[in-house]
Amino acid sequence: MSEQAAPARRVTIVDVARHAGVSTTAVSKVLRNAYGASPQMQARVRAAIDELGYRPSAAARGMRGQTYTIGVMLPDLRNPFFADVLDGVTDLLGGTDYQMMMAPCCNDEAAEARVTDAMIDRSMDGLILIAPLSSRSHLNGIANTVPTVVIGRHGHSPRYDTVTDDDFTGAGLVVAHLAGLGHRRIAHIDHLETDPVRLTEMPNALRADGYRHAMRAHGLGAEIDIASTTYTQQGGYLGARQLLSRRRRPTAIFAGADIVAMGVLDAMTEAGLSAPGDISVAGYDNTTFAAFGPISLTTVDQAGRQIGANATRLLLDRIADRDRPAAQIKLSPTLVTRRTTAPPTN
Repeated sequence: MSEQAAPARRVTIVDVARHAGVSTTAVSKVLRNAYGASPQMQARVRAAIDELGYRPSAAARGMRGQTYTIGVMLPDLRNPFFADVLDGVTDLLGGTDYQMMMAPCCNDEAAEARVTDAMIDRSMDGLILIAPLSSRSHLNGIANTVPTVVIGRHGHSPRYDTVTDDDFTGAGLVVAHLAGLGHRRIAHIDHLETDPVRLTEMPNALRADGYRHAMRAHGLGAEIDIASTTYTQQGGYLGARQLLSRRRRPTAIFAGADIVAMGVLDAMTEAGLSAPGDISVAGYDNTTFAAFGPISLTTVDQAGRQIGANATRLLLDRIADRDRPAAQIKLSPTLVTRRTTAPPTN
């Protein structure tokens, strides 16, 4: 029988110090970018790290107070808008010692709690929670335990920072655009929300409110028509099926998210309809595929990359100073008009 090779031993900080001819304290200073490490010492230690392939142990760093990991919880892997947010997170973490760990979740508070508990148990230095469903008291509890930034929730707290888009105004931009083209029967597909607190805080609820307000402001209150499903492609498909079955079907559909608009276009194609020839369609998010030539979706740009970057900056500031006042950033959306909207033909 051939002998199995012994597993390679993990390179330690002691090995790096011995290789560089310095103390372990000096290596620790270089790793932490601490004061007192001369340029020459830094160069020797960095060279030793590269030559030996040393990687700091996250567990050991955690025992010393930091793991240099950031946890990001997102509600849906299939929604491409969240990829834009993650791009902003990685942009800001570039050049730092921090690494992002991503955890997808679902529309379920219990599952969300399991994800956040797992991140806390793994001693992550901070959390970014994208559109969390948890109650405000639960979010406050998380933020009391670990520095936290919440994206998408409009409710404020002294314990965590928030980054939001002005969803109410963004919905108004869509209605104003469609009404300006001459549409009156403008319908909306939103994400069904029943929790009274989330009805005042979640982006989908704010967009629905913005839609209603804008319709009334343009004298179209009697034409308000909402199909409540989910912010998914399937939700857009089912919502469009509802709207297309109306006795007086809409001449324009405002989908609450680009991924919802994709489902709307699927349902229209199935029904032998096209956008904008039969019905104009607008989305929200300005995701990458919205600009693809065959789609060319009119949508609202809420600057997902900037949202992620702002959230990361706030989180790093919060990690550095747990006691600073909570910050709230609200971005102003812009309308991007493309080929799925045009004046009504009937």
